[in-house]
Amino acid sequence: MVESSARLRQVRITPQKARRVVDLIRGKQAAEALAILKFSPQAAATPVYKLLASAMANAKVKADAANTYLDEQDLFVARAFVDEGTTLKRFRPRAQGRAFRINKRTSHITVVLATPEETSAPAAAQKKARNR
Repeated sequence: MVESSARLRQVRITPQKARRVVDLIRGKQAAEALAILKFSPQAAATPVYKLLASAMANAKVKADAANTYLDEQDLFVARAFVDEGTTLKRFRPRAQGRAFRINKRTSHITVVLATPEETSAPAAAQKKARNR
């Protein structure tokens, strides 16, 4: 099982909006996920698209370094999640000398691609026996 990941940090998109986009691709085949992101109207789809393409390139480089064959059609999104980054705090002037705080949130987005592992019957039986 080949696994590769890509991380995008401090992207200026709120985590809530980024999670909506990441939820669309979780568990999907990588090529299908790229197509979904390409036609998604959300603004967060563009950085997630680039991140997924980067993870696919990382998988290819990792396979070349290990001298193994990698079919890009086998890659799927094993894990994809969004963590909250730092919050930029800004102030907006309001009536009667007051000021309201505006939070400009950032996100850390992580995408992990993997190839499906070929499970044989004896290995699956051993795993089942361990879980009992």
